[in-house]
Amino acid sequence: MFAQQNNSEESEAQNGKPTAGSPSIVPAVDEAARILLELARAEIPKMNLTGIARAVGIHKSKAYSILNTLSRYGFVVRDREEKRYSLGPGLIPLSRRVLDDRAVRELVRPHLKALAQETRSAALYGAISEGGVVVVAKEEGGGPIGVTIRVGQRFPLTWGAHGKAIAAALPEAELKALLKAESIHFHGEPGRTDRKRLRAELAACRGTGFAADVGEMQSGVSAVAAPVAEAGGKVVGALFLVGTFPAEDVDTFGPLVAVRAREVSRLLGASADNAPDYDRRS
Repeated sequence: MFAQQNNSEESEAQNGKPTAGSPSIVPAVDEAARILLELARAEIPKMNLTGIARAVGIHKSKAYSILNTLSRYGFVVRDREEKRYSLGPGLIPLSRRVLDDRAVRELVRPHLKALAQETRSAALYGAISEGGVVVVAKEEGGGPIGVTIRVGQRFPLTWGAHGKAIAAALPEAELKALLKAESIHFHGEPGRTDRKRLRAELAACRGTGFAADVGEMQSGVSAVAAPVAEAGGKVVGALFLVGTFPAEDVDTFGPLVAVRAREVSRLLGASADNAPDYDRRS
């Protein structure tokens, strides 16, 4: 029985239409799903209202109402000049939930490789997860001294350079809540955090696009980091370099990381208006 039901559901998903004897469905949800599927498999990048309504088999007024609702959540985008519709960046966060670690690594790998080769340092991507940052991908730069950070390693959210980069990109209300925590690690052990200095560092981050740590978290090890966001501007992680490079290289390496982080954010659905770009807040 279960096999038959699964086959029926699979057929529905592939065809975008309910089959006879299928479980009860909500018509409006079914129609919205079929509109999204039609936009996804359309041969042209944008469809007009008439074409969408005809393809799905519903009245234009109903299609218009559904499209307006989907647009509210960013699932559909309407070109006001052409009066045509296409899939929107609001779908990116949903799709990211079904991506496995390998898919995420493939997405960021070209950027990590480029950074590692340019700087001869380890380039990493850390994703925010359960109040911390987990290293999802890493590329070595072939420098004289390797970095022992491994994929899967977890750091506190507020740790060093990546912590400052992420904090500086947060909305003010979220930043205030973060700074109220008893245990923050921007300068190493919680008791070492200088909050006045931290505020100045976060302001500097917003002006330069990146954060840095030179030998404070670990003697002889430097790091620069920039935040990564998804659709809607939500910060989801950070790109960062870790190596034995001197302080004078920070201003050279930092902008390289910031540019790559903005590109990864774009791939994750962040638009130019909400990708991490500190200059707008300084």
